[in-house]
Amino acid sequence: MSENKTQQAPLLSVQHLRQYFGPTKAVDDISFDIYRGEVFGLVGESGCGKSTTGRSIIRLYDITGGSVYFDGTRIAAGWQNYKADVKKAKADAKAEVAAIHAEYQEKEAKAKDNPAQLEMLKIEKKEKLDAVSEKLNALVAEKTKEIKSAKHDHKYGNKDFTRHEVEKVRAKYEPLLEKERSDEEKAKLTKQYKEEVRLAKHDRIMNKIQMIFQDPIASLDPRMTVHDIIAEGLIIRGIRDKKFINEEVYRVLKLVGLVPEHATRYPHEFSGGQRQRIGIARAIVLNPDLIIADEPVSALDVSIQAQVINLLNDLRHQMNLTLLFIAHDLSVVKYFSDRIAVMYYGHIVELATSDELFAHPCHPYTKSLLSAIPLPDPRYEKKRKRIVYRPLIDHDYSKEGPTFREVAPGHFVSCNSEEFDRYEKEIAGK
Repeated sequence: MSENKTQQAPLLSVQHLRQYFGPTKAVDDISFDIYRGEVFGLVGESGCGKSTTGRSIIRLYDITGGSVYFDGTRIAAGWQNYKADVKKAKADAKAEVAAIHAEYQEKEAKAKDNPAQLEMLKIEKKEKLDAVSEKLNALVAEKTKEIKSAKHDHKYGNKDFTRHEVEKVRAKYEPLLEKERSDEEKAKLTKQYKEEVRLAKHDRIMNKIQMIFQDPIASLDPRMTVHDIIAEGLIIRGIRDKKFINEEVYRVLKLVGLVPEHATRYPHEFSGGQRQRIGIARAIVLNPDLIIADEPVSALDVSIQAQVINLLNDLRHQMNLTLLFIAHDLSVVKYFSDRIAVMYYGHIVELATSDELFAHPCHPYTKSLLSAIPLPDPRYEKKRKRIVYRPLIDHDYSKEGPTFREVAPGHFVSCNSEEFDRYEKEIAGK
């Protein structure tokens, strides 16, 4: 990714995202930004939390903690972590108060024959207890405010967005209507104005984000025709013009390599690759800014995978799309993604540009994934050595745990201080 792109505000910003299902921490405190026009790859083995991340961003799940910002607006917010912080702070304060009482009980017993000293000890004890209470009250007030803000943004984010879109339409048309003198043109403008206001009232911020699902069979309703599947989003948005809807359906069918005659058929009449094209058409018909592609090629044959990847790449440039591309195979995203984040057990362990990640992998898990990529070269395959990732052996976090650190410009790795120094030397020596 170019330097000037990183200076832009991100289109999607995921901050400290947590998604827990009971005691299972499917996604545990991950953060990343995606910039307009780029393809961001998210890779890792099955069960590491990739798909859960995508579904949390698009609000198929209510997130446990953290925030998701889209184009500067918070679209998802969790508050369970704030409640956990308050609970922990209260427990810590209780323990601190007990320790103060125990400390001064002993001191007061020794000073029972010295009234002046005893009074000083009581004042000192009260000051310490008041300090603990003040600290706790300040934290509770702060977290309560954050919980209230998170609940508002999560619940009313769409309403706030709709109100903003309506105001934009009004700001656009009201000056034009004031200047217009011709009754005929004024009536025409008024009609357009009312229609755009009506559509803006049906608009939702999630219309700007669409998802391509992994299973092209299960993600399409078998009782709906291809036309109805693709048109559903337009109808939900409030578009009533049947001619416009038909034109849009035929337009996107052509964009994905299908023909208008396919519109009257049902999903079972198509191959897996064609079904996935229908899923892509459904995703792009609303002209979204961001597409989350959740392993869109994993259920397809290798030859069809290349076709779908090329199609997504073409659509990316034609429609100025931004993609979050989720996959478990690094070789699939190598030439398609601008940046790649590697996930392991709910955490991002490494993040870098595609070229940098393949040239200088640092984390042992990334090296393990790269070593698993087969190449169409029998001689290389005979010599290829698989690297097995063994967390308990490969890391020593007994003294210091890992944090996400920048080992090179734009290259981040989850590591402690000792690993950080080693990774820096490795990159510098290559």
